[in-house]
Amino acid sequence: MYRFLLSRQWVILTLIALVLVPTMIELGFWQFHRHERRVAQNALIADNLEAKPVPVEELTSPGHTVPRADYWRRVTATGTFDTAHEVVVRRRTSTDDRVGVHVLTPLVLRDGRVLLVNRGWVPAAAEQRAYPPVPPAPKGEITVTGRLKADETTGASGIKDLKGLPDRQVMLINSEQQAALIGREVLGGYLELITPESADGTPEPIAEPDHESIGAHMAYAVQWWLFAAGVPVGWVILVRREVQDRRAAARAEAAGDGDGEGDGDAAGNTAAVQATPSL
Repeated sequence: MYRFLLSRQWVILTLIALVLVPTMIELGFWQFHRHERRVAQNALIADNLEAKPVPVEELTSPGHTVPRADYWRRVTATGTFDTAHEVVVRRRTSTDDRVGVHVLTPLVLRDGRVLLVNRGWVPAAAEQRAYPPVPPAPKGEITVTGRLKADETTGASGIKDLKGLPDRQVMLINSEQQAALIGREVLGGYLELITPESADGTPEPIAEPDHESIGAHMAYAVQWWLFAAGVPVGWVILVRREVQDRRAAARAEAAGDGDGEGDGDAAGNTAAVQATPSL
């Protein structure tokens, strides 16, 4: 009765099921690990945002790569803004998803080294290659507080570093690139400005990173695992249905054969009676 499982159709179906089960289990673990990373990142962001601000020199230096453990750490720095070397970072969005630019202003520290400060978002100029109107940075020595971030790269951000851009326009916030343009030592990474806030709200401050939502990764993981469990269950149901259909067909065939034999005997008896001569 189960010999049909060796047919080409059922062998292919069984092989597909055997491939789907581990694949779906692996996809479930992939989503589960994404959930774990999101939870860990949310905890890191929350801890670093709540930590007491420290001088930026304690966490970075020229040529230093800011590690993930220090992302969003609040730091302080004292110096003077160098607006002569200020640039804008193209294709950045505001909190309400308008496309514009970020204003990147070097802060010259007391020891002569430079910290890049992202002062926030402003609308892009009407003409794409024109330099947009940018609110002036505070003058004189100033102490700033902000969130520390790592240098942007194409590999990490997915942003293509276009060449041939207009003067004072860049695609990435990168300390090495700016050090070459400014001609000074630049601390690795950059600072997202928190304070002092501008009086009129421009540039628009960079919003805090989201550390509340965890996404639907856990739900997707459970779905993949349920699908994986459903494949063998579905296979068994199909096999049982096939067995039932074959048994029903066999019973029907047997019943048909029995009816045929009975009809033949009746016909033979009738012919014999007709052939018997009357007395």
